[in-house]
Amino acid sequence: MNIFASWALACVFTLGSLGPPQDYVRLARQFVIELSQRDFADANKQFDETVAQALPPKKLEETWDGLLAQAGAFKEIVRTRTLEVRGYHVVFVTCAFAKTNLDAKVVFNDHGQIGGLYFVPPKSSSPSSDWHAPGYVQPARFHELSVTVGNAPWRLPGILTIPNGPGPFPGIVLVHGSGPSDADETIGTNKPFKDLALGLASRGIVVLRYDKRTLVYGAELVKKVPLFTVLDETIDDARTAADLLIHTPEVNPRQVFLLGHSLGGMLAPRIAVTDPEIAGIIIFAGPSRSIEQSLIEQIEYLARLSGTSSAATEQQVESVQQTVRQIESPNLKAESIIDFMGRLIPGSYWLDLRNYHPTECAAKLSIPILVLQGGRDYQVSAADFEGWKTALAGHANVSFKLYPDLNHLFVPGSSESEPAEYDQIGHVAQDVIGDISEWIITKPTTGLRWRQVDVAQLASLIAGN
Repeated sequence: MNIFASWALACVFTLGSLGPPQDYVRLARQFVIELSQRDFADANKQFDETVAQALPPKKLEETWDGLLAQAGAFKEIVRTRTLEVRGYHVVFVTCAFAKTNLDAKVVFNDHGQIGGLYFVPPKSSSPSSDWHAPGYVQPARFHELSVTVGNAPWRLPGILTIPNGPGPFPGIVLVHGSGPSDADETIGTNKPFKDLALGLASRGIVVLRYDKRTLVYGAELVKKVPLFTVLDETIDDARTAADLLIHTPEVNPRQVFLLGHSLGGMLAPRIAVTDPEIAGIIIFAGPSRSIEQSLIEQIEYLARLSGTSSAATEQQVESVQQTVRQIESPNLKAESIIDFMGRLIPGSYWLDLRNYHPTECAAKLSIPILVLQGGRDYQVSAADFEGWKTALAGHANVSFKLYPDLNHLFVPGSSESEPAEYDQIGHVAQDVIGDISEWIITKPTTGLRWRQVDVAQLASLIAGN
């Protein structure tokens, strides 16, 4: 689970009513400067009422220190840019840290109050660093079409990448990790879903990718579904996308697969168990443990990598442990708000996941399952991979592969993986493209009959029993 993605998912709240014009760039720069100068009391005064209560100065300090543990010391503000998104005033303040650059995405209401805060990899302003197709992509072998995934009020822009030729072809839906991801799952200068789509289409597979609901409708989602869960964040749209692919003329409806990355991989068994038309799933760096169980391990890894003192590390770990205790508390209510690494998430989200055990759900599926893992991945680590292997050992329908030199995005490297790696152009490794395409193409066209889950068992799986 990508901690930077957790920052990218920082909440957006209901924004205020109309007020006088504001210099939003000045306000955003002032806010970032206050954070960098550790003036958390004044920074807190810029929040609207909801955010101010959820992030009091002490909690804001802990959140900022958690970011510094990953990105390194704050250095300077590099540039700013503005955007109007469905009536919201958004300022991107690109900040240089010791290890990487990040955009502080500050969302204002018309009174000049901050109603949403994100830290995300910046969009590059340098044409030389733009994404380019890796060598295994063969553009003459496919074409792309724009599509819409879903219906009102959650219509999402999507892209179908279709091999040239008569077909029908196998198809696969790509399901994002955490964070408000675009269709390419852009992280820094990397676009792993675009690599997968063009690479697999070059090998005769139709691929559907789409913008995530939290990217397109972040504020609307919180307003309309305040007690949201992963059903609203990920699962419902993934099932809708699979249905669209099944009804695409170029696709063999009995060969529709699903690839879930990170959080999407964790949820892939849950998506499949409620959708009998999915012919198989690929767990692409998917956690086998709960989100909160993985978090302390990530914090300790990044602290060690940055050389943070043991006292600072202990403070960060204690802050995370306090959050975990809140998440796991028997007194947690659906309407409770949990500050999870700067992202304010309702208790409903955690209560839902509390009843979901991904390895147990996967063990009850009879469809083909492929579990892939990068050996340099610190966000979803070897412990998660071993969790899948242990739970699914002896299941003839399950295959595993570990790539020692790949990171969380399945991009090759030689040293320990770190957040700054995402600022460097990389591509999903060619071996991964080859292994996925071979696995899909060699599966028989079985469709609905792969599944052997009766109604009672289905209800039990959904309930997490």
